[in-house]
Amino acid sequence: MALQFTDANFQESVLDSKGVTVVDFWAQWCGPCRAIGPVIEELAGTYDGKAQIGKVDVDVNPELSEKFGIRSIPTILIMKDGEVVDTIVGAPSKGTLVDKIEAQLVAA
Repeated sequence: MALQFTDANFQESVLDSKGVTVVDFWAQWCGPCRAIGPVIEELAGTYDGKAQIGKVDVDVNPELSEKFGIRSIPTILIMKDGEVVDTIVGAPSKGTLVDKIEAQLVAA
């Protein structure tokens, strides 16, 4: 299951962590966000122990949305060792997400 990142836990869970983290900025009312949701959940299981996969509800966590300049959702940040290395705006295919995650894991 995808992790739930919040304004309160993001520093410790993501920014201070080592390795690859995928952060999906989403909202319940967003159709494309709901469409990509099952893919995010599936990837969380696939990459369990290899990468962190989680979600940030932009309506509940406005500080993170502002900090990362999130203007459109879904926006997915690929992070490595707490730094943003790639950004995807919109609902990408599962294959695109897998390719981007694998590229960061290989580079580890």
